[in-house]
Amino acid sequence: MAVTAEDVKRLRDATGAGMMDCKKALMKSDGDFDAANKFLKEMGLAAIAKRQDRATNNGRVFVRVTDDKAVIVQISCETDFVAGNAQFAELGENVCTVVVEKGYTEINDELNGMVNELITVIKENMTLKQVVVLPLGENEFASSYVHGEGSLGVVVTFKTDKASLANDEVVKEFANDCALHVAAFTPSYFTSSSVDPAYVADQTEIFTAQAALLDKPAKVVEGIVKGKLSKHLAEICFLQQKFVKDDSVSVEQKAKEVSKTAGGKIEISNFTYILAGSASCEA
Repeated sequence: MAVTAEDVKRLRDATGAGMMDCKKALMKSDGDFDAANKFLKEMGLAAIAKRQDRATNNGRVFVRVTDDKAVIVQISCETDFVAGNAQFAELGENVCTVVVEKGYTEINDELNGMVNELITVIKENMTLKQVVVLPLGENEFASSYVHGEGSLGVVVTFKTDKASLANDEVVKEFANDCALHVAAFTPSYFTSSSVDPAYVADQTEIFTAQAALLDKPAKVVEGIVKGKLSKHLAEICFLQQKFVKDDSVSVEQKAKEVSKTAGGKIEISNFTYILAGSASCEA
């Protein structure tokens, strides 16, 4: 059976596959559209298997915030060219939509299938690396920030004692600034009390060894170690870091200032950020 240009175009429009692949599929299927469609899928699955060992060190992060949840999706790929591709960007937004609409909280076959479909079109290995969902309860809201073309995605969540505070302009500005702060300083921990005790012990040992070289009395050494540890924790803990827009106060102190100005209690409850091509940091 002869394969026409119209047949090829129709199959291409339906599948997104290349014209030569569509023509090959139609010829193999004697012009049967459904059989050609199936053949293309089989070709795609075989191509996916061949590409699975290829490194995916590039990618993009996508963020979606609704009234009841905040979602961060990380998809990796082989090249920065594909990471900037419009189809890749559309895939990320579509994955966010499905996660929100279907209430998914982790990666599953449906979401992986969406990624695999694009692999068959673009012919580059891709991986759905992370899906992070932060639920938002009553009197909770979230701010977000995505840097550039998805090289970094941030979500910060807040609790208030009044639902109306989420729409207060001062509060909204502070919330946006908090997301920018996380993007700028990428804190390792939420607050000093949440730091892994083993990490604190290791740092204390290091600072003690450093202070011992100063040949000071034991009490002086102890004070030096405490000071060094306090300073270090203030550098790596979100709430204790100097606020991005006002380094005379910490993030925690700024939240109290904003609470007073807005006439209610504003509390930062959580934060998450993901760098494209690397792991996330969650409070």
